[in-house]
Amino acid sequence: MNVVESLKMAGQTLLANKLRSSLTMLGIIIGNASVIATIGIGEGAQTFVSDQVSSLGTNLLFIVPGSPDAQRRPVLPPQTLVLEDAEAIAEQVPGVDRVAPQLNGSELVSYRNRNISAALYGTTPELLPVRNFAVAQGRFVNDLDIRRNQKVVALGSEIAEQLYGNVDPIGQTLRIKNVSFRVVGVMEPKGSTFGTNLDETVFMPITTMANQIVGQSSPYGLTVTFINVSVIDESQMRATKFQIENLLRLRHRIVNEDDFTVRSQKDLQETTGAITGALTILLATVASISLIVGGIGIMNIMLVSVTERTQEIGLRKAIGASPSDILMQFTIEAVLLSIVGGFVGTGIGIVGITAVGTFTEFEGGLSPTAIVLATGVSGGIGLIFGVLPARRAAKLDPIVALRTA
Repeated sequence: MNVVESLKMAGQTLLANKLRSSLTMLGIIIGNASVIATIGIGEGAQTFVSDQVSSLGTNLLFIVPGSPDAQRRPVLPPQTLVLEDAEAIAEQVPGVDRVAPQLNGSELVSYRNRNISAALYGTTPELLPVRNFAVAQGRFVNDLDIRRNQKVVALGSEIAEQLYGNVDPIGQTLRIKNVSFRVVGVMEPKGSTFGTNLDETVFMPITTMANQIVGQSSPYGLTVTFINVSVIDESQMRATKFQIENLLRLRHRIVNEDDFTVRSQKDLQETTGAITGALTILLATVASISLIVGGIGIMNIMLVSVTERTQEIGLRKAIGASPSDILMQFTIEAVLLSIVGGFVGTGIGIVGITAVGTFTEFEGGLSPTAIVLATGVSGGIGLIFGVLPARRAAKLDPIVALRTA
């Protein structure tokens, strides 16, 4: 009996038992859908994170306190960067365009009976060009505000609307930690970056943030959370990074391990890409277990089918069917179940990815390689788990099989 006849007979047998065939395919369907959806969403997450990093700018360096090893520890690194470090970098490193130090915090912001928890950024005017921020109304903090510790703020677009509604925020006041601040500007919408909604952020002079909100009184200078640095020429990123590291080592009198870390945008992309890639592989591995469970289900059902069809097998052997014909028929049935289940699962997975892309910020990636691989693996699982029942059917003695009714 040739392959075409075996395919036709296998299809007729599976269609004759639609419910059992459907339930047998269910494990493969769930497994394939899970693998396709997981890989697609993982690729979407990688693209999303890459876009987030790219939105920061292509010529940025970020200086954070603590050595590279300290960044990997769960304990927060010591605050070793000060405002004078940022000023020295701006003055002494020739490849630097602008420097914007930041002192971050989070507090309750109040206006009349409205209270909102907001991120606070104490910073300098250089933050606007360095991070591509823009002011929609009024102005941003300026150098005079910083020198005089002025109690002024610029609000993100969303927090301005939440606090003041249809009232013009410019000139209005708000309270942070029982300190009254005057609103001097409202920022243009910026969106979220790494989980922080910049439209719900309050910007103020870095000196005011340190004195009025954080309450710094360090004799060694005003400590900062991190320092943003924009480089004049993107091709000189490595050289500029090297010069900044040497300058900070001299300023901090470092002999052994650095107490700071300089990261580029490329470093951030590599780190975040490695994390999201590892998570995608982990989740896809867990999801692929469903495929193995589905294969075991196919093997169990095929073993039951062999037992139920013992008389049919004996009759076919008695009229001339060879053991290889029987082996081929049952193997093809198992592979058909896996392949059809794989295609159905792939379709469900694609629908799931599309739904995630529609209702969330992640744009799921439909990888042709993943689709072909998942479908091929499901067919291979049917072949592997279908061989044992098929061999069992092929070895049946026709006389014994015909006596079994």
